[in-house]
Amino acid sequence: MHLSTRGRYAVMAMVELACRDAAHPVTLADIAGRQQLSLCYLEQLFGGLRRAGLVTSARGPGGGYRLARPADIMTIADIVEAVDEPMRATRCTEGEIGCLRDSQGERMVCATHDLWSELGRQIHLFLASISVADVVEGRVVGRALTRTGTEPARLPEPTT
Repeated sequence: MHLSTRGRYAVMAMVELACRDAAHPVTLADIAGRQQLSLCYLEQLFGGLRRAGLVTSARGPGGGYRLARPADIMTIADIVEAVDEPMRATRCTEGEIGCLRDSQGERMVCATHDLWSELGRQIHLFLASISVADVVEGRVVGRALTRTGTEPARLPEPTT
């Protein structure tokens, strides 16, 4: 599964916004400069974030953006979904069953469909379990679970 720049940049911008004083709106130019992102791209992303109710905006001098709700109840999945980032790992088209066609032209699923479908669900569950506040406060490392679901996953040590 590939998370495009839309989702990654939206999350970066929202975390930057959450790090700021909530009493003062933050301009997109300021966020773009601090995160080294394209201002034009951020303008597009913030339209979706505003429509989803994740940010509020104020126009004019001293204007900018604020989080529309507390960072501890806004999840990373909320942000990714707001900018229309698909969170699926299959090659199937949304609303269609199957990614292949049989000899009669009927749609069918490939042998690995369920594997990729479940991976997409796991990614969504993980992103839905992480709040913006978790990212801001550094509470992300160790959140992936093992197969038993009881302890953080550990990558094997590199061999030399």
